[in-house]
Amino acid sequence: MSLDHSLQLLHHWSQTALDHLPPQAQEVLFHPLVPKAASALLALGVLRTANRSLSYWSANNWQKARPWQKERELVLVTGGCSGIGKQIMQDLVQAGVRVVILDIQEPSFKLPSNVTFYKADITSSENIHCVAEKIRVAHGDPTVLVNNAGVGHDGTILDEPEAKIQQTFAVNTVSHFLMVREFLPSMVQQNHGHVITIASMASFVAVGEMVDYCCSKASALAFHEGLGQELRHWYQAPKVRTSVVHPLWVRTPMIQQLTDAGQQFKQPVLTPEMVSAAVVKQILTQSSGQVIVPTTHTPISLVRAFPSWLQDAARSVGSKDLLNLRKWQTSQLSTK
Repeated sequence: MSLDHSLQLLHHWSQTALDHLPPQAQEVLFHPLVPKAASALLALGVLRTANRSLSYWSANNWQKARPWQKERELVLVTGGCSGIGKQIMQDLVQAGVRVVILDIQEPSFKLPSNVTFYKADITSSENIHCVAEKIRVAHGDPTVLVNNAGVGHDGTILDEPEAKIQQTFAVNTVSHFLMVREFLPSMVQQNHGHVITIASMASFVAVGEMVDYCCSKASALAFHEGLGQELRHWYQAPKVRTSVVHPLWVRTPMIQQLTDAGQQFKQPVLTPEMVSAAVVKQILTQSSGQVIVPTTHTPISLVRAFPSWLQDAARSVGSKDLLNLRKWQTSQLSTK
């Protein structure tokens, strides 16, 4: 069948279908604006697809990774004994991947057969190196590093103890440098690997009473961006992948004080499973990129492109929610 014949059949079928529509529907479809609107929607669809494709290939340095082979991969997850890190470990276990978890706390659960735990202080380069040597002897070099460990404390800039501020930056930012300095060289040498940074929506919007946390997560995003540049231009290791994941609030022990407030906490809360699914997808597909969870909140990443007054309005929404929650918690304590 020729192309002309096929187009004629398609036109005939379309005309027959339109003839069977009610007159009101035909009037709407034959309105002069309908073809223009359809063309605009088609153009937007093409642009969206092209944008996604360009973003993907640019993030991956225009190169495909070798097919995923779980036998040669070793995933190291920091903060793997609870919360998001524990869920990532469990999901990777289901995929048959070898996993090493580092944590300052001992696991409170039985480890699967393909998971090994090492107690480590990821804010100490000496401790990291000591543990890394044990990992290399027993398992080889990690091929995937998930910088997941994180802490968060409440308190305004004037009220929060200095020790907690220092800990926030040590765990949420500085540890990323220390872990990468220890484990990246082998990835660069092999031109194969993946560094995943668990950041936050706080990378884009700073709110009151958690300023140190927001700063540390903005730093984590900058770390991810700079790491990608160095891998591409300094180390000539284009197949070492880098991903950054920005979850909204996640139901973990770190925000239990907020989630325990029930309906008084007005913002959406994710489950660790939702975040882990996004992380594991990046690992198994060997894809670089920026992932926002949930994807419906992607526009938040554009806040800093807004006019200043609109940025302030966006930040005020989060700040007022936290302030009202604190007032409610204080009133509850005073009534006891």
